[in-house]
Amino acid sequence: MGIPYVRQLDFAYGRCDQVSPLIRRVICNNPGPFTYLGTGTYIVGRGEAAVIDPGPDDPAHLEAILGALEGERVTAIVITHHHADHSPLAAPLKARTGAPIYGCAVARHEADDSGVRMEAGHDLGFRPDVSLCGGGEVKGPGWTLEAIPTPGHTSNHLCYALPEENACFTGDHIMGWSTTVITPPDGDMTDYLASLQRIRARGFATLWPTHGPPIRGVGAFIDAYLEHRQERIDQILGALKTGPATISELVPRLYADVDAKLWPAASRSMLAAMIHLVREGRLKADGEPGPNGQYRLA
Repeated sequence: MGIPYVRQLDFAYGRCDQVSPLIRRVICNNPGPFTYLGTGTYIVGRGEAAVIDPGPDDPAHLEAILGALEGERVTAIVITHHHADHSPLAAPLKARTGAPIYGCAVARHEADDSGVRMEAGHDLGFRPDVSLCGGGEVKGPGWTLEAIPTPGHTSNHLCYALPEENACFTGDHIMGWSTTVITPPDGDMTDYLASLQRIRARGFATLWPTHGPPIRGVGAFIDAYLEHRQERIDQILGALKTGPATISELVPRLYADVDAKLWPAASRSMLAAMIHLVREGRLKADGEPGPNGQYRLA
């Protein structure tokens, strides 16, 4: 079963579209390999509204958001995680509206010395006014946002349920256009797989990722996401049946059909899987599992 990607979207940069009874969306002009068409900022509610993932520090996007909310009041700025395409505009938006920022700060910033750029960068200064690391609710007239801790893509990732529409804003946790990057040290495959199951169990009718179109067939889509991760894990276990190997030895074998320019990124994803399998007791590593270690079946 392949992942049933959804990639078509009718939009224009800076335009505010009503995408459901309670949700509007404005897309930032920051397309790229990690952001797809750009950051989709969601506005929830009317009159008194929440803004979810305002995006990068882009003055034009700030004005587009404020233009969409003319005559209304922003009562909450809600962040899924601290990557540079999601949270930096929160501070300028707060300065213009006075709205508090909700989210989860990273407990500690661990350096990634791989030299492989896997994301759009980090907003290392992100500090919410109200912490939702353990869950919680943000409310307005006719709408509720329930924070669901979903670590994996990052340690501080949150999804937000909108019970009035049985919907969920999934940030980068689940995206319709691509699989999600899981790269140590902040990314964690064990946490990610558990978080996918957490969202799967809620039975949402619609998922609204920060990048790309909404996902409607939620159960089947998450099942395909999970199956894809399991296939990669099975490939690693199968390859190691012939004997111990390093990640640099395995990647050319398991990603032979992928452009070699993508192998460094594949190595980071494989590292996340290796750490997960060592933790489960299915693999052993020479010392602490790392990018240069040798791995063998347990």
